[in-house]
Amino acid sequence: MIGDMQKWTPNIAGIIEHAKKIHPKSEIISKLTNGEIHRTNYDEVCLRSRKLASKLCQDGYKEGDVLATLALNTFRHLEIYYGVSGMGGIVHTLNFRLHPDQAKYIINHAEDKIIFLEVPFVPILEALKDDISSVEKFILLCDKDEIPETSLKNVYSYEEYIEDGKEDFDWPSLKDDAACGLCYTSGTTGNPKGVLYSHKSTILHAASAITAMSIDQDDSILMVVPMFHVMAWGIPYYGPMLGNKIVMPGMHMDGESLYTLINEEEVTMAAGVPTIWMQLLAYCRENSKKLTALKNTIIGGSALSLAILKEFDEFHDVNVVHAWGMTEMSPLGTTNVPTREMESMTKEDKYNLQLKQGRPCFGVELKITNDKGDALPNDGKSYGHLLVRGPWILQKYFKSDENAVDNNGWFDTGDISTIDSDGYMTIVDRSKDVIKSGGEWISSIDLENAAVGHEHIAEACVVGVRHPKWDERPILLVVANEKNVSKDEINKFLSDKVAKWWLPDDIIFVDELPHGATGKLLKVELRDKYSDHLMEK
Repeated sequence: MIGDMQKWTPNIAGIIEHAKKIHPKSEIISKLTNGEIHRTNYDEVCLRSRKLASKLCQDGYKEGDVLATLALNTFRHLEIYYGVSGMGGIVHTLNFRLHPDQAKYIINHAEDKIIFLEVPFVPILEALKDDISSVEKFILLCDKDEIPETSLKNVYSYEEYIEDGKEDFDWPSLKDDAACGLCYTSGTTGNPKGVLYSHKSTILHAASAITAMSIDQDDSILMVVPMFHVMAWGIPYYGPMLGNKIVMPGMHMDGESLYTLINEEEVTMAAGVPTIWMQLLAYCRENSKKLTALKNTIIGGSALSLAILKEFDEFHDVNVVHAWGMTEMSPLGTTNVPTREMESMTKEDKYNLQLKQGRPCFGVELKITNDKGDALPNDGKSYGHLLVRGPWILQKYFKSDENAVDNNGWFDTGDISTIDSDGYMTIVDRSKDVIKSGGEWISSIDLENAAVGHEHIAEACVVGVRHPKWDERPILLVVANEKNVSKDEINKFLSDKVAKWWLPDDIIFVDELPHGATGKLLKVELRDKYSDHLMEK
């Protein structure tokens, strides 16, 4: 028997239409590349999204065409999200930090027909233009008089391009699982892989994110997470669903700029990766500033450290929501929001709980297995391979003929994790990064987080290298902010924070650590470089 409810053909353009009708004056704030603050609202963003969609259709672009962005977090990028996907196209977000070879591969693999780009990124595409034959035109996110001299062909300004579009464009009905967005994994090994999102999966993901992250309708959201990174964690969708004020920093990500935006725009919630918040906290610390408006910050992308958690809480009275997900998961998997149980805990117990990646939001299932694929207990102690499934988790990679899941629909995340009896999941390590010393596991993540708690360590990275007796042992590479800090001092600091046999066999001071395009540490480079470091001692 089938239910008697109406049929629903999802189109994410319905989100911006809802925002226009119900929250037309809610603000969208953008800090542009020239430093100016631009103000618009959902009413204007919706109308301009319609104009873009109309113009694309006039030019012959159709459902299923892949149109790329090489853009920052600004109002125009938000309009492209809705204008392109709403008319049936696929928004493919490009990361401007990619190595040229990876950028070329991704553009060609996706078969991008248009690239919308910021003016400062013109040189990136000028260097690639002869090797990206699928691209028919380049639309610069600027006014006509701001177009620079360029060797690119078929160049238009965004404002010029949408000028002839119609504000009364009628959004089309789309298939149930029509594609709307395309993101590629960071590709630390091999070529990056594409993940193709649908309108339905994106809407379901956004609706669940609202409750999973305790977003309030009155929140003013600072969207620090880039719009090129997993569709900005869903903020461009759930923000308009609720009518939130959205504040976008563009390329101004330094501590002072973020502090100014937070205070002047009365930001109550911010979302980004730990490295960004380290810069913000350092600015506040060095200039005796307090984040008076901010109430919550969502931290994902890499593991949260105790130092960041404590400083937000104890000096700024800001609650930290630890979250975890992947490109393959749209990205939300788990969140660690405040609970009543936390209110009665000691600070130490509360912090220990908040450092966990959290519990799955509705729609996501988790389990851990051993190497044979057998399910392990949720006892908070058993380490296993983390598997996930749900309606916004991929089935297969873009243009692949093979399923990325097992016969029961489970996707192997590549993480080693524990799950406790209350459902809290903790990432122990990536399967390729966990250190097996004498048959026992050492978590590089836990050791790194302990190290960055030292006041003179700005950044830390732990890798396992070959050892003549124990097969593999950890070494610790640190970027210090104090020249006189010593190895003995660091080891003493770590001695009561991790098991004695976890202590690194060597500590190496470096000026900087290698990062990938999304800011993650490139441990494979360090493992290769130092693979025989302990064998030579």
